[in-house]
Amino acid sequence: MSSDLSEIEKHDDSHPELNAHTDALLPDPGMHEHHWRPTDVDPKAEKRAERQVSAFFGLSAICSVLFVVAYFAIEPGYDGDVWLGFGASNLALGASLGFALLFLGIGVIQWARKLVIDIEVSEERHPAASSPATREAAIADLKAALHESGMARRPFIRNAMIGSAALLGLPAIVMLRDLGETNAQITEAQPYPGAGLEHTVWDAGVRVVRDVVGTPIRPGDLEIGDLVNAEPATIFDGSLHGAPLQIAKSKAATILLRMDPNDIDNDVTRNWSVDGIVAYSKICTHVGCPISLNERTTHHLLCPCHQSTFDLADHGKVIFGPAGRHLPQLPLGVDADGFLVALSDYPEPVGVSFWERNTYDIDEIFDDWSKDYAADAEQFGYKEGGQ
Repeated sequence: MSSDLSEIEKHDDSHPELNAHTDALLPDPGMHEHHWRPTDVDPKAEKRAERQVSAFFGLSAICSVLFVVAYFAIEPGYDGDVWLGFGASNLALGASLGFALLFLGIGVIQWARKLVIDIEVSEERHPAASSPATREAAIADLKAALHESGMARRPFIRNAMIGSAALLGLPAIVMLRDLGETNAQITEAQPYPGAGLEHTVWDAGVRVVRDVVGTPIRPGDLEIGDLVNAEPATIFDGSLHGAPLQIAKSKAATILLRMDPNDIDNDVTRNWSVDGIVAYSKICTHVGCPISLNERTTHHLLCPCHQSTFDLADHGKVIFGPAGRHLPQLPLGVDADGFLVALSDYPEPVGVSFWERNTYDIDEIFDDWSKDYAADAEQFGYKEGGQ
């Protein structure tokens, strides 16, 4: 044991005492001998490197132009041009844009490695809070670095880099064309029922049916507290197919809730209800999650994603959470056969907000709806003050 201790003592004595308060804890190893690059000592090598860097920038610019040419010249899609078993459009666009970025990156790296001034600099550590003199020195260093980079002395490389970088903006601008028509254009053209962000396939007289099975609903089918996922009958009549059908179904998703008519707190909600049955969009106005978590005694509807909570007894107003506006309510009536129907489309766009959307107070929405639909809605039992 004593021999072990003596070995430890010998080991400890072999190191100098370290003082944390000294400025230099270890001896300065110095700097290795500087080796000049070929471009620093040979003018021909410097010119050759300059031509190489400019060539890479030129190749980047050519690839950017090829991207634009390929975008318009090659037919995309399932029936488009094919190269080597691959879609020619995707292959050409990906390759041209990838090589444009690659050549630009190589050019910048080679410029820095071969032509930017090669001086090794060391500096002592300084306090975190710089003095005004230090800040002025930093600005001076930045200006010196700009000069040393050769921007001013090598205008050909500088202009080649700027040109190639600028041409990289062309693919981005061209690809904006793929965003397609604006919402206003789609709404005006109406390529299929309920197209655009402002409308759904709900319309006056469209029956309210159960989701999945498509059976119509009478007011007597629901008891107080029942919550039903519903869709318009249009979804099941075979008039829509493919993508338009899926879009229509997602936007028209609706929830029905029956409550005691005396629990309804808002006149607009009461006007658009039938025997205490209210219908609201199933799409949360926060980020578009489907919602159906019902608090039976309070008539509050909770979104499971971010806990936005809406009061279905009071025009679907937000009482908790990040949602920025109330749930849109669907006006309800009853047709001649006693089935629940819509009195119109949703009086306002459903789902999350978008930049073209105007936000109105619920009373303003009801006033606008009354001017356009109230008279025709009377055939479905509508009367102001409740049905």
